[in-house]
Amino acid sequence: MTEQHRETHAPDAAALDLVALGAELRGSIRDFGALQSATKFSDGQSNPTYLLCAEGGKYVLRAKPPGHLLASAHQVDREFRVLKALHGSAVPVPEALYLSPENSSIGRMFYVMSHVEGRILWDPALPDETVEGRRAIYDAMNRVLASLHSIDVSAVGLSDFGKPGSYFERQIARWAKQYRASETEKLEDMDWLINWLEGHDAGDDGQVALVHGDYRIDNMIFSHHGADVLAVLDWELSTLGHPLADLAYQCMQWRLPNKGSFRGIGGLDREALGLPLEAEYVRIYCGRRGIDIPKNWVFALAFSFFRIGAIIQGVVKRALDGNASNPEKARQLAAAVPLVARMARDLVNNGE
Repeated sequence: MTEQHRETHAPDAAALDLVALGAELRGSIRDFGALQSATKFSDGQSNPTYLLCAEGGKYVLRAKPPGHLLASAHQVDREFRVLKALHGSAVPVPEALYLSPENSSIGRMFYVMSHVEGRILWDPALPDETVEGRRAIYDAMNRVLASLHSIDVSAVGLSDFGKPGSYFERQIARWAKQYRASETEKLEDMDWLINWLEGHDAGDDGQVALVHGDYRIDNMIFSHHGADVLAVLDWELSTLGHPLADLAYQCMQWRLPNKGSFRGIGGLDREALGLPLEAEYVRIYCGRRGIDIPKNWVFALAFSFFRIGAIIQGVVKRALDGNASNPEKARQLAAAVPLVARMARDLVNNGE
């Protein structure tokens, strides 16, 4: 896989006016030249993303989806700001080239970034890799995550990118509101989970970092040969927050099944495959950052299950409203919400 996302030539509601878009970009990006094509990537459920081919080379465009949007969602301008801030840092990202306002040539806000040539690893079990290759890839992800959470946010101009402190409390309130706004049926386990999280806030231990919000293996571009991370993608959910949220979100993959709509490594013989155990991954990350092993791990994991359930529910609602980036896949995800809610409830009740 050599592009940043999988491509599709299927028609979609977010089709671009190539003439108008080409004129805007030709006058806004140096050496862009004439726009030759725009191909929509099939994966991704939030912000429609396109590979642009122009005289000046290849570029990637990410736009808000069309139609009515939930408040505080799809803030592509925040993504653009993070890319600008991190470019050239220890966290590899594409170069942010141009941000267009809401009244753009395509009728909604978008930004354009450089195209990074590499491969995306869609299956976290890494079936095409050797045991040594799997270990190296997971270690590279761990190293980049530790580097991200070690970024001096003031030095990169992101000290006002979010509110410091009370991160989990604010996030629970935000995603509970988003979930209620996109709820299509009552789920007892999800209601239980929201109530439990609201009553068991992990508290504020003073840690504040730039958090990605969706840190997982298929949001990265790796080198064609080897384990080098060339770019971390999809910064829509990034903010200033507690680094434990990113770590727990990635480690949620250790518990999700490797089948259906999920890309997890639950149920696999991880030791035989060369994949790190969850506890080992956490220990290595903490060692790199020089911090203690977290004591509120169950809470952080339960929060991660809740948040992914709320995100998936938003995708399902947009599919029903006709605004999803990938409607067919979005409808298939509907069954995932009760599953992650049940997994979180079981996790809390079992205490591990």
